[in-house]
Amino acid sequence: MIIWGFRSRVQRLASLQLTCPGCRGTYATTLNKGITKFTLFFIPLFPTSTRYALTCTWCGTTSRITKEMAEQLQARPQQGPRT
Repeated sequence: MIIWGFRSRVQRLASLQLTCPGCRGTYATTLNKGITKFTLFFIPLFPTSTRYALTCTWCGTTSRITKEMAEQLQARPQQGPRT
């Protein structure tokens, strides 16, 4: 008997201040990377899909973005708290 399947993991890449498309406010937003891997006998072997998403911490709205957009958001400098 061969046991196979898929396992998904989500990795938080960054926390950003962005305008949410759901609640229309500027709140902390997390940039997440989701990876699904093929497993054989519970051992993850190779990735089958990779997805990127932004999640608003206020309302929970999640929107998928492209890899290029995720790389641009990670590369942009973050501003500290205003005083």
